[in-house]
Amino acid sequence: MQRKIGIIGGSGVYDIEGLANKRWQRVESPFGAASDELLLGELDGIELVFLPRHGRGHKLPPSEINFRANIDALKRAGVTEVISVSAVGSLREHLKPGMFVIVDQFVDRTFAREKSFFGSGLVAHVSMAHPVCKRLGDHIEAAAREAGITALRGGTYLVMEGPQFSTLAESELYRSWGCDVIGMTNMPEAKLAREAELCYATVAMVTDYDCWHPDHDDVTVEQIIRVLTQNADKARSLVKQVAPRVWNDAHAAACPCRSALQYALITAAEARDGAMIKKLDAVAGRVLKGAA
Repeated sequence: MQRKIGIIGGSGVYDIEGLANKRWQRVESPFGAASDELLLGELDGIELVFLPRHGRGHKLPPSEINFRANIDALKRAGVTEVISVSAVGSLREHLKPGMFVIVDQFVDRTFAREKSFFGSGLVAHVSMAHPVCKRLGDHIEAAAREAGITALRGGTYLVMEGPQFSTLAESELYRSWGCDVIGMTNMPEAKLAREAELCYATVAMVTDYDCWHPDHDDVTVEQIIRVLTQNADKARSLVKQVAPRVWNDAHAAACPCRSALQYALITAAEARDGAMIKKLDAVAGRVLKGAA
């Protein structure tokens, strides 16, 4: 079975020592332009595909990222597993700047983004009860331990629209909901990865305490960049440790993420729109094969 590991994150993540046969490649998507070209390379024979979420040089704000094109392009490039590396603020005292959190739940508070590949002419409903791949999370947890990275397993990521940071009232509200970290980028990314039948997991890198903590200054871009720079080496080390674990996983093909669309399509076959079927050839080709 073809297998490639996709990494979505910032520029520091893909600058990995030992990455061979590096080449930037643009992948066309019927959903528009992805954030950037994909960087393809090999790490000890393992095929990796990197996508700068905001584009090289951080050109795109969260609300203008074409999440559908990003996930569709990764799927067209043959990616089967996606590891998302994201900067977040902490909503909990024990989640200190510099720590990593292997998120297992999300609360989606975004409102200005296209959240599904499906729509009029072809309707689908996938389960998001458990929005990340447990198998992939297990590998990330083990890899972090091997790399000596302080990483907490489990946590709820509140995804806000942005680009502004939270008000104090919002930050306290999200804390009262039981959320652990806050960021702007992992929704609808996780939902779209599920629709595309990709295994998806998030490594949330804590950069600040948002604005709720009385003993810390309000979050600033300068502070975030400083901690992100410090975390870049750890993120690269994590990718190097987790890649062989994911690559050699004999149970990957049977992962439930790979069949998320099996019973998700609700539009009757005779009522499905042919143009939609063609547009979804990569995302849903497994279940739509021969339907056009």
